[in-house]
Amino acid sequence: QVELVESGGGLVQAGASLKLSCTVSGRTFSNLAMGWFRQAPGKEREFVATITWDGGSRRFADSVKGRFTISRDNAKNTLYLQMNGLKPDDTAVYYCAAKGGSIRNTPAEYDYWGQGTQVTVAS
Repeated sequence: QVELVESGGGLVQAGASLKLSCTVSGRTFSNLAMGWFRQAPGKEREFVATITWDGGSRRFADSVKGRFTISRDNAKNTLYLQMNGLKPDDTAVYYCAAKGGSIRNTPAEYDYWGQGTQVTVAS
């Protein structure tokens, strides 16, 4: 049983920063490609960022490029999403996800999901 637990969400003003964390248990974290996705009310879940097992390759959605950074600490079994310059459009539930093999941008290709953490950005 693989468990992913996100934390770090909250309510912030536009322009602020937040750092999300995702702790993984039940499987060797360093074997997993990891991703962050988000879902706003009434919208489909969308890709935010993804990172290879060793952190050597990362991809970002165009909407967050230059503002968000994805990283991981394999010794701590933890994935991070540093979010700077937050905008009201970033308001969503943020999910971390895991998969074996290479990184992907599509939610359907991920095998394991956390329960999500709410990020709300006030204007």
